[in-house]
Amino acid sequence: MARASYEGVVMAAPFSTPYTRYSIETAHWWIAKALAGSLKAAGLGPREIDGFCAASFTLFPDTAVGLTQHLGLCPRWLDHIPMGGASGIVALRRAARAVQAGDADIVACVAGDTNHIDSFRRLLSSFSRFAMDSSYPYGYGGPNANFALLTDRYMRDYGATREMFGHICVAQRANALRYPGAVMKTPLTLEQYLAARPIADPIALFDCVMPCAGGEAFLVMREEEALRRNLPFARIAATIERHNAFPDDPIQLRGGWAMDVDDLWGMAGRGPQDMDLVQTYDDYPVICAMQFEDLGFCAKGEGAAFLAGRDLTIAGDLPHNTNGGQLSAGQAGAAGGFIGLVEAIRQVTGQAGPTQVQGAGRALVSGFGMINYDRGLCSAAAVLEAGA
Repeated sequence: MARASYEGVVMAAPFSTPYTRYSIETAHWWIAKALAGSLKAAGLGPREIDGFCAASFTLFPDTAVGLTQHLGLCPRWLDHIPMGGASGIVALRRAARAVQAGDADIVACVAGDTNHIDSFRRLLSSFSRFAMDSSYPYGYGGPNANFALLTDRYMRDYGATREMFGHICVAQRANALRYPGAVMKTPLTLEQYLAARPIADPIALFDCVMPCAGGEAFLVMREEEALRRNLPFARIAATIERHNAFPDDPIQLRGGWAMDVDDLWGMAGRGPQDMDLVQTYDDYPVICAMQFEDLGFCAKGEGAAFLAGRDLTIAGDLPHNTNGGQLSAGQAGAAGGFIGLVEAIRQVTGQAGPTQVQGAGRALVSGFGMINYDRGLCSAAAVLEAGA
């Protein structure tokens, strides 16, 4: 069955809070800050939105339901997306269909997390039932070791080198230096990347995201609503979503994008060569390479070499993670699933300021989340286009 288009539904009012390494505030505070910023950009009050979607790891014991009271909302459509790095695109998909169906007129999609001194360790210890029962009690908790196994296998199978991965990280740091909200503000050279202290072989310091606190938000509405309010907007050309893809693979060297890539480009009526910029989920550079492969930019196993041969900076021939991505802007928990999408909306609406890619009219955004030992379970992607 052909996928139904998102005609008539748009995204507007992207907003990112400046990230901070640690915070004494709650996740509620960061979500409220991001929502307030988006609503202010749109000239709306809290009661003027009738749909709300939230993503957060540190909101417990609350969910989106509790936030409605905390934030003074009264929505007729509500969702909570616990899908980590895929949350932003999944939220967009759900919200867009709700607006198309008339279940809501304006949906606020928000993600945010805090980062207390010990909150990341506590999060990892209860990340999933698998983590609680089968990995964390034995000292094998957290993503560094998981992605070390994946990176090592990728390097062995495909001949990728640390220099290739370093090219991704160095370019993203250069982009982050132009992004006001980024945590990382010190230039990074390839020599510094290669000399960094080891974390979990073959992963070293600059391969790992920096947990931090922050929030991201955007609004989904009908195109006529955005035009009436004189809001710059992005159109949704195509989206895909997949969970627990290729479960029989002994280790994850491909994600759910590979199952639905033809549907994505067929729905968009475009191809990889038509994208002005790409925002991938980037908790580790090997995942960036995997997404470029699975989304059709190059063959399987060629991603790291392909990216090493391109200029990934804002002014380059393949602008990638133009705000620095999570590797240099920071990973604010579930907001890591929104950071690339929010930046892409800014880019195609000409609102990116110091990170603006000249002439950006089309963007690919990719999400990846919820890793259990050897694989991420959630993957998604979206193609955005500039509005009229």
